[in-house]
Amino acid sequence: MANGYFGHDNDNADDIRPAFHIGQHDSTRSETLTNTQYGRVLNSGFRFVTTPITNTHFHERIVQLVSDSQQQSGSRVDPIVTPITPGDTTLFPEAYTSGFIGQVLNLEVDYANFCGVRSIIVPGPRQDSTQAGSGRGIAQYARAIQEALLIGTRVNLIIHLPMYREPGLEEKAAPLSISDETPDNLQSSKEIDIFTSWDSWHVIRTVCDYDTRLFVALRIPRVLPSKDLQMRWFSEPLQYLTYCPSTFQTNKGGHPSLGRPHQELIHTYMRLKHAPYFLLCDVGPELQDEPAAEQKIDPESTSQFPTLEDAAAATQPAKTDHKVQGHNAYLAYLRHLERQQEPYTELELNTLTNFQDWLQSPLQPLSDNLESVTYEVFEGDPVKYNQYEIAIEEALKEWSELKKPTSSPDGVVIAVAGSGRGPLVTRALQASETTGVPVKVWAVEKNPNAYVYLLRQNQMVWGGRVTVVKTDMRAWKGPVISPPDAPVAHGKVDILVSELLGSFGDNELSPECLDGIQHVLAPDHGISIPSSYTAHMSPISTPRLFADVKNRREGGDTNAFNTPWVVRLFALDFVAARVPDHGRFQLAWEFEHPLPQATMDTVALRRSGGVVGGGGGSMAGGVGANDHNARQCHLTFVCKSRGVIHGLAGYFEAVLYESQIEEDETGNRPKVELSTLPDMIDQKSKDMVSWFPIFFPLKQPLYFPGDSELEVTMWRQTNDAKVWYEWMVEAFRLVKNMVAVHAQTRYDD
Repeated sequence: MANGYFGHDNDNADDIRPAFHIGQHDSTRSETLTNTQYGRVLNSGFRFVTTPITNTHFHERIVQLVSDSQQQSGSRVDPIVTPITPGDTTLFPEAYTSGFIGQVLNLEVDYANFCGVRSIIVPGPRQDSTQAGSGRGIAQYARAIQEALLIGTRVNLIIHLPMYREPGLEEKAAPLSISDETPDNLQSSKEIDIFTSWDSWHVIRTVCDYDTRLFVALRIPRVLPSKDLQMRWFSEPLQYLTYCPSTFQTNKGGHPSLGRPHQELIHTYMRLKHAPYFLLCDVGPELQDEPAAEQKIDPESTSQFPTLEDAAAATQPAKTDHKVQGHNAYLAYLRHLERQQEPYTELELNTLTNFQDWLQSPLQPLSDNLESVTYEVFEGDPVKYNQYEIAIEEALKEWSELKKPTSSPDGVVIAVAGSGRGPLVTRALQASETTGVPVKVWAVEKNPNAYVYLLRQNQMVWGGRVTVVKTDMRAWKGPVISPPDAPVAHGKVDILVSELLGSFGDNELSPECLDGIQHVLAPDHGISIPSSYTAHMSPISTPRLFADVKNRREGGDTNAFNTPWVVRLFALDFVAARVPDHGRFQLAWEFEHPLPQATMDTVALRRSGGVVGGGGGSMAGGVGANDHNARQCHLTFVCKSRGVIHGLAGYFEAVLYESQIEEDETGNRPKVELSTLPDMIDQKSKDMVSWFPIFFPLKQPLYFPGDSELEVTMWRQTNDAKVWYEWMVEAFRLVKNMVAVHAQTRYDD
């Protein structure tokens, strides 16, 4: 091959990498490809090809109609466009039509819909509102796209837009316009505002109400913009990344190539579950029809039909050709990059990719009995259980070093509250064996089906070393310490272990559950694993998830926007900047266990009516027994670039165990921790997948200008019978005379 990108890579045959689907687009193409041409494009290595829906005859006819209409003095009536005729198009229903991507609007969309075309690329607006000084043109364009979506009931519309208005990256297709305006005078300012193209897209998709059939084809510039804009587009519904020859640079061998920033962008975008396709624009190959094979065969041949040798020779290029027919250097380079992509990890293949941006209702293990398969999914994460085992080991070692008393003569009493199928029980027994500290283990579980499984585990795996109890942990009175024939007497627990944490830390009611079982914990020396956990949040832009929640509401789920969803957030943009005192991720609140005895005494008094007036509560009639678990926060996030948010991303961190003996050089005690925070998970619990983030959606996207502050207020409310969240988001920007302009939205769960 003439290109240096062909060759064999030393790849493991079992490696699975992102697949590149590469198509070809010719902006000067005016006729639909013939069957032969279409086949030749595919044979040259492309997977799909674009074709115009109508031809120059149609375009000229429309321009003439507009011109004639404008010549009628005083008339403002739009010309009547007659239907498409056979002279206006060379696109007809064929077996290969579904492989075409069409271009342009209304009549064409309707006709393409009839022909079976499923994706139509529409050239984006040539001018953004900032350049035009008015948003009228963009609004009119957006309205046209909205109407086209109604006409093309079975097609996806893909708006072709530049990542930003880089000079030379303008659309080359001729517009259906007789305006005297030229691209030269469209760009009146020398300063480039890199967000204007995204502004136009935001207007278009907002007018179209986040239609799930509306996508972006993103033209990649030669000079990439800041990471902020790259990630903004990453969060959008990308269908294509389009490249023209000017995007590439030439390497030392004279072949097209892309620099490191472009390669990193491709690597990032191709990690999406629904990764964009590639569209190479104006790079060839030439598609003129070759003379028919039969015309190359010697007509003087005495045989009625050519021999196989003659037929093969007629269809092969001459030996003097220095280039394989249809070979494309740009395509070859992208195939080279495809082979250079990092293989998916086992974690990505088996878990992470499948759950990308997939909304799940949070589990409610307190009210629901989970199925075995749900427990099995949790147990597939070794990182969490390794951290728990390390925490139990550290607690047992220090218990022995500090010579703490035990609640049983048989050793340290460990209770696993909410045991499920018993993975933490197994880890507690292993920690005892590792440290040599004897333990007495109790497994408490309310799920009657999981209880049966625990009994079997005790027989088959734990050797009868565990006492299994079927009860709600809040109703458990503690370990039975009396002989079988004596009146029942209950003892205390030294170490209380639980895995009740949710995606936001407290959203699966860990505080309420652990409050209910704290009475069995030894008051002087008992410890809880975890000992504390904190909730964190960040405002995010995630158009795909917003559209998904909207569709669920329209499908009958009236609480879709009031539900905090568990989701592996991926195609998102963290809109907040990293600035001192106002981080991208901020602490909302914290819970600690065990609670101080004074707090527990107050709770008991309120439940018994011991406080005059009942002590109040979040709702009338409540005694306020759970008021100590209510929380509220008010956070400020700084946004340098303008944008839009669709909700709040929630995370948590937990301290499983903090050393009671050791201190580091700064006086801090070593901790065994868990974290789902994007900037901390690799330090504290790398590759942990037990918890995905939580997503608090907004009913309406909130747009904010550049240099804004987002004020986020959230409440954790309780009325003794239930717990819920309320959240409010406001956008502020300081203007002259220090007047604050703001917009706000508030939602309850």
